[in-house]
Amino acid sequence: MNDFRPAADEIRALARGHLPRVGLVLGSGLETVVDSIDQSATIAYDALPGFPIPSVEGHQGQLVLGEWNGVRIACLQGRAHAYEGGDPGQMRLPIRALKSAGCEMVILTCAAGSLNPSMPPGHLMCFTDHINWSGLSPLVGPNDDDVGPRFVDLTGAYDSRLRSLLEQAAVEAHVDWYQGVYLWSLGPNFETPAEIRAFQYLGADAVGMSTVPECLVARHCGLRVAALAVITNFAAGLDSGVLSHEGTLASGQQAVPGMVRMLDRFFTLLADTAVTG
Repeated sequence: MNDFRPAADEIRALARGHLPRVGLVLGSGLETVVDSIDQSATIAYDALPGFPIPSVEGHQGQLVLGEWNGVRIACLQGRAHAYEGGDPGQMRLPIRALKSAGCEMVILTCAAGSLNPSMPPGHLMCFTDHINWSGLSPLVGPNDDDVGPRFVDLTGAYDSRLRSLLEQAAVEAHVDWYQGVYLWSLGPNFETPAEIRAFQYLGADAVGMSTVPECLVARHCGLRVAALAVITNFAAGLDSGVLSHEGTLASGQQAVPGMVRMLDRFFTLLADTAVTG
C-alpha cells in the first residue's frame, strides 16, 4: 500500500504554515486555470514521493500552492489516468496527500463528451452523480482503516452544499452551465455509437475517462467533493464530427474563461462560508 505521508509532509513544508483548504484537480485542456491562483510555491510531481507522472498531453504534472480570493489552494495541474498504466488507483496517493496536508474538500475538473443534444460543447456541467461503467475501483485491495472505512457510502458522493455554491457562482458570473450524471469509461478509445445509446438509456448526461477514481478516493478519506466537466464535444453518433484528443484540448482551452469566472466567484463565496454538515 503506497504511503502518502512523505508527499503530504513535502506539501506542508512548501505551504510554510499556510495549509491548503481546497484541492483543485485540473483536467485536459484546463491547465491554464492555474494562472488565476496567487501562487506561493510550485513543485513537479516527480519531486513528490509516489506521485504518478502523467503521460498525456494537456496534463502539466505539477502541484501549485497559493490562494484564490482568500481561499488557500493546492492545485494538481494534471492527472494520471487508469488507462495509462492499468491501475485505477494512480491518483490514490495524491488525493490522500492533499487530505493529510490540510484539505477539507476537492474540486475535480475534466473534459467530457455530451450525451444530451440540448447540452452543446463549450458549456460546463456540474456532476450530480456518476456511473462507474469501468467496474474498477481505486479502493480494491487491503484497506487502511486509519484513512477510511472498508465500505464507503456514495449516496451523496458529490456534495450538495458545494454544488449550491457553484450554482450561485455560475449565476452571479453569468456563466451558462448544466447539471447532470457523468459516466466513467476506461478509455483510451472513444466510445462507439452503440455504447453511447446504452449510456443514454442508463441515464448518463456526459461521458469521460477520469474523475470518478479521484471521487472514490476522496470520499473514502472524508473529503467533500464537487466536480465540473467542460463539455468538449458531442459523443459518438450524436454528430458527424471526428473525435480526437486534439479537439478535446482545443475545446477545453476555449472553455477556460468561463470556468475561471465561475471558480473566481465560487472561491469568493467559499471564503465567506462555513460549509458543514
